[in-house]
Amino acid sequence: MLTFSPNIQSLIDSSGREAALKRAVEIKQRVNAIETELNPQKVETKVEAKFAKVLKESENENVKFRLTNQSRFDALTQLPEISQLAALKGSSNVSQNASKAQLKEMISKIAQKHGLDEKLVHAVVKQESGFNPKATSHCGAMGLMQLMPSTAKSLGVKDAYNPLQNVDGGVRYLKSMLDKYNGNVVLALAAYNAGPGAVDKYQDVPPYKETQNYVKNILSNYLSAN
Repeated sequence: MLTFSPNIQSLIDSSGREAALKRAVEIKQRVNAIETELNPQKVETKVEAKFAKVLKESENENVKFRLTNQSRFDALTQLPEISQLAALKGSSNVSQNASKAQLKEMISKIAQKHGLDEKLVHAVVKQESGFNPKATSHCGAMGLMQLMPSTAKSLGVKDAYNPLQNVDGGVRYLKSMLDKYNGNVVLALAAYNAGPGAVDKYQDVPPYKETQNYVKNILSNYLSAN
C-alpha cells in the first residue's frame, strides 16, 4: 500500500481531479513509449499493473486521501520500474554516431536497470566491439554487444545496430547466462562467447583459444576498471 507525506493529504476539487487524471495518463503514455522502444513485442508489464493499481486506489471513494496533480506524479515516480525507465528516456536518442561518453552513459543505465555490474558490461562491450555500434563480425554478429541474428531475434531486438536495443538485449542475455551459472562470471562470459552448450559440454571454459582469450581479456579490463 502506498504511503504519502502529510503535504499530499488534502482533498482536491473536481477540476483538480480531472487535471490529475490527465497528468497520470500522460505519464502512462511516456512509460509505454519507453517500454516499446526497449521491447516492441511486450505485453502488459508490471509497470502497467502497478500503474493501474495506483489509479484504482486513487479513484476509490473509500481511499483515505485524494491525490493532487503533483502528488499523483510523485506517487507514480516512486515505483522503481517507472523510475528506471524514466532514467533511460534520454538514452533512447543515442544514435550510431554518439560519442563514446554518451554510449558509456547509456550502457551504465541499462546495466543498472537489469541489476548488472556496469563495469562488467563496459568490459564486455569493449571486448566485443570497441564501443562501435556499427561493428559487424565475420560471422555476422552485430552492434555494440555483437548479437548474432538468431540471438537478437530471440531477445526481441528489431534493430541490432540501434545502440539502445542492442545493449538492452545483450545485457538481458548476459544476465540469463549469469543466472544459469549461479553468478559464475567466468562461465557466463564463456557462454556469451561460445554458447552455453559448449560450457555445459566441458563443464568449464571450453578449450577454445578464442574463448579463453575472450574471458581473460574481459576480466583484465574489468579488474583494471575497479
